[in-house]
Amino acid sequence: MNGQSILGYVRPDGKVGIRNHLLVMSTVICSSFVARRIADQVQGAVAIENPFGCGQLEPDLEITRRTLVNTAKNPNVGGVLVVGLGCEQIQADDLVREIEKTGKPVEKVVIQEEDGGTPAAIEKGVRLLRKMAEEVLSQRPEEVDMSNLMLGVECGGSDATSGLASNPVVGYVADRVVDLGGTVILSETPEMIGAEDILANRAVSREVGERIVRTVRRWVELAASYNVDLVGTQPAPGNIAGGISTIEEKSLGAIIKGGSRPVQGMVDYAEEVRGKGLWLMDTPGYDIMSVVGMAAGGATLVIFTTGRGTPTGNPIAPVIKVTANPQTARKMRENIDFDASTVILGQETIEQAGERLFKLVMDVARGKPTRAELLGFREFMIHKIIPSF
Repeated sequence: MNGQSILGYVRPDGKVGIRNHLLVMSTVICSSFVARRIADQVQGAVAIENPFGCGQLEPDLEITRRTLVNTAKNPNVGGVLVVGLGCEQIQADDLVREIEKTGKPVEKVVIQEEDGGTPAAIEKGVRLLRKMAEEVLSQRPEEVDMSNLMLGVECGGSDATSGLASNPVVGYVADRVVDLGGTVILSETPEMIGAEDILANRAVSREVGERIVRTVRRWVELAASYNVDLVGTQPAPGNIAGGISTIEEKSLGAIIKGGSRPVQGMVDYAEEVRGKGLWLMDTPGYDIMSVVGMAAGGATLVIFTTGRGTPTGNPIAPVIKVTANPQTARKMRENIDFDASTVILGQETIEQAGERLFKLVMDVARGKPTRAELLGFREFMIHKIIPSF
């Protein structure tokens, strides 16, 4: 080991999680109620209520399928129950076949195949999940190297303190994780606008750099195709009220939370990250969609900075909330895990606060619950590009 260890659950495919969830996943919104009712009756279970799964055109259908499969593959998940309706585009059998490749236990229940409809499906699902729980929840975590950690970094409800303090503090932690052999995912492509050349210049190859620039500019072109000036709509009203003046200022403050190490590559939304070091993921700036994409990509822990105050979490990945705004730290103290306002107030350097936050990351990676976990925040939303039909 490198001297830094966490407590992890080693999965059959060799990946390591820091949580041990039983995941109940709906294939389509029509089976979401049943999925939720099943999860509510089994200790250790969390439900993902998929809002799509039918009435979608490509590429959105593929994005939804990839997000569901890769969320189930996240090593924080120990076992999966897929809940289908029966007539949707994304079929339960297809998801089960992909998830089985991880070696995890996986079962399914399909509402239209049960004699009795939803009550029968709920009864069967609870029975299957309780049996799975006997196997999955008996697994105990073990000491594993810090290099097994995959960290996602996010910002939302940003204000001037985000770029000045909380994001640089997170960037310090990101560098520490990378230097210890771990992986960091930086997302929110629209919040790279105006800073894409900086990231491209840090890419490990010309091809990676060109993809970064091309991907960022595609977002601007996509908005323009709908007669929307993406640059003109950013910063958002809340950002402006918080003291951010331009999209370039917002982007420069946003990318610093990824640290300063070389960019190894860029992946699509919810695509699995298969390497170490710093990676970019092409996601919207919308917080929940972005966090869901990184968790599907393999992130087992997320640090989320917020100046104005954002309480959201994730169903499978613990989310650490960081603010450098002293008012937000006081008013939303039950939602905030880490107060970085000490940097703004001149009481700590970025490095000193970064070491404190790194210790918290280690504690969470060893089982300490975050505020979002304790309060039950489990928001889930999948990225979507084109209208449904």
